[in-house]
Amino acid sequence: MSSPKNSEKPLRIPPWLRTKLPQGNNYSCTSSLIRDLGLNTVCQSAKCPNTWECFGKKVATFLIMGGICTRNCRFCNITSGDLEPLDPTEPGRVAEAAERLELRHVVITSVTRDDLPDGGASHFAATIRAVREKLPDASVEVLIPDFQGEKQALRTVLDERPDIMNHNVETVPRLYESIRPQADYAQSLEVLRRSKEIAPDIPTKSGLMLGLGEEDTEVMRVLDDLAAVDCDIVTIGQYMRPTKDHPPVRRYVPPAHFDEFAAAGEAKGIPHMFSAPLVRSSYNASRFVGKK
Repeated sequence: MSSPKNSEKPLRIPPWLRTKLPQGNNYSCTSSLIRDLGLNTVCQSAKCPNTWECFGKKVATFLIMGGICTRNCRFCNITSGDLEPLDPTEPGRVAEAAERLELRHVVITSVTRDDLPDGGASHFAATIRAVREKLPDASVEVLIPDFQGEKQALRTVLDERPDIMNHNVETVPRLYESIRPQADYAQSLEVLRRSKEIAPDIPTKSGLMLGLGEEDTEVMRVLDDLAAVDCDIVTIGQYMRPTKDHPPVRRYVPPAHFDEFAAAGEAKGIPHMFSAPLVRSSYNASRFVGKK
């Protein structure tokens, strides 16, 4: 049974969030390739509003370690349930897909696997190696879970020298109990801080969503916190309710307001701010490494 909050009349989607479907057959070709290789993408699993555009450009964000998560973040469309064993052939299939799509920037993320001793860090490392073997000139970005704060797991990933290390804070600290009950805001900040400690030259990246009930002052404090841990890249986008069972959108933030957050982040010392309604963590990610 849905909670009373989820039965509220939804807000009308504003015009700036309505997207056009791309022309051409690249979308179906990309979708077929992902399906034929037995891979998951966060684009499809999370019902990203940019999937049509990205697949139309032959771009995808790979979701490794299965399609089932050990956590149940309320904003997320990825399901929890019976976990799947890791597939040792998956890194090679990700690399093959990246090669066939002719990607110059490969983004790899995962479900959270708290059941694994290293949280799946070694599987991330294997996937980075496989991609580098197939595409030695491509840049690689990883969007990792918190590995329950295990420093050695983080080091295992960073030892493979990804071009960008991404870990999202997702929302403001006050909302963690209701939106990310199995995560910890301070621990997420520590992942970013430790990454800089272990590999100072690897850019760090984080992101958050607006529209879950946060206040502007809370967003500003998150930007302060990210600046304090020397985060290089921050993305801010609009939360979009995946289904009626997910938390309702509390506000649709106008594009001009996103611009204000971008300017504020830069003023606080964050080198690269990417803030707009349809921004997602891996959307147009190659811009940060100078590759398109």
